[in-house]
Amino acid sequence: MQTATYYIPQLADIEKAAERLQGVVQRTPLLSNLSFSEKYEANIQFKREDLQVVRSYKIRGAYNRISQLSQTQKENGVVCASAGNHAQGVAYSCRMLEVNATIFMPAPTPKQKVDQVKFFGKNWVDVVLIGDTFDDAYHLAQEYCQKQKAVFIHPFDDEQVIEGQGTVGLEILAGASEPIDYLFLPVGGGGLSAGVSTVFRQLSPNTKIIGVEPEGAPAMLKSLEAGENVVLKDIDKFVDGAAVQAVGAKTFQICRQNLDQVITVPEGLVCTTILALYNREAIVVEPAGALSVAALNLFHEEIKGKNVVCVLSGSNNDISRTEEIRERSLLYEGLKHYFIVRFPQRAGALRDFLVEVLGPNDDIVHFEYTKKTAREKGPALIGIEHLNQEDFEPLLERMKSRNYQVEYLNEQPNLFGFIL
Repeated sequence: MQTATYYIPQLADIEKAAERLQGVVQRTPLLSNLSFSEKYEANIQFKREDLQVVRSYKIRGAYNRISQLSQTQKENGVVCASAGNHAQGVAYSCRMLEVNATIFMPAPTPKQKVDQVKFFGKNWVDVVLIGDTFDDAYHLAQEYCQKQKAVFIHPFDDEQVIEGQGTVGLEILAGASEPIDYLFLPVGGGGLSAGVSTVFRQLSPNTKIIGVEPEGAPAMLKSLEAGENVVLKDIDKFVDGAAVQAVGAKTFQICRQNLDQVITVPEGLVCTTILALYNREAIVVEPAGALSVAALNLFHEEIKGKNVVCVLSGSNNDISRTEEIRERSLLYEGLKHYFIVRFPQRAGALRDFLVEVLGPNDDIVHFEYTKKTAREKGPALIGIEHLNQEDFEPLLERMKSRNYQVEYLNEQPNLFGFIL
């Protein structure tokens, strides 16, 4: 029987990638964080890839891949499909290397992201807005590649991309003054986790490596559980930098060997972490960039007294998402609730609700009501925000004791999706 062989990154190749990237990428700092260290009673350090030249680590893999193309391949140009960080990494790399790129992005991509790609790529980049989803853009990019005989720059499942991302690991170990007990890595397609974990397995084998995925897109976790690469049918795309339906074939094989554990964190906890990083530390991260820090909440007891590194992978966050981030955080923390309340259709009914039901720490933040003719009661959609989680049960008791007909929506995703 023939033994299956898989690509395994070599430390020497990752070190060569680091040499290629000198003068191109920022050697981002590894910084101890006082606030989170005190909270978790550990030495928490952040690897600040959010400070990278394109505000994410993606420049590393993209440049390492494109810089090694043959002259003929460079003349034919490169192609990628991305709605975010990978597109910016490819664009900047092509500008530095003077290689033409065609970047396919879904038509609904926010203008801010499109403008950033054009800014980093200048005249070397042609952006094609096409299709409704990333999958549409991806398939059209592949067709274009074949017609133009151009090289497709994959965002994660490519040997030289993986080696480029692995340089993050070299920098972490070079900047660490003490042995690292825990390393938390965000996992999307697996390029970063595959590259960095390879470095640590060879140079810091006692470090426990934890991969972190969003709860709504657990492609790596499901694949590891199944023992093969699994394609998820439906995913929550909120953590857009790490929400994939399938991880890479190469990255899966590497991660299954190198990662000690893969966990998922709720999207609401990611939002709470984004706000905490901004409010406490003035650090702006995108949802994927907060994954590793959010995971600390699930390892509170285990990491006490330990040296812990979290990779903050990117900061390309659209400011228009701020209200949704705050909303998801409040819902996760149990501080915001939505109800359908059926009011008696008489004058003073709402006033009675305000006086009899609402507590001193309750605030109505959403209210929709239309009077229905020929009915005794009319439904109103009400959103209520609390100061403390403990305010919720007394609110329910007051509704019940006064015989209000109430339907709680937070636990009904089919209905709740129309609100959030």
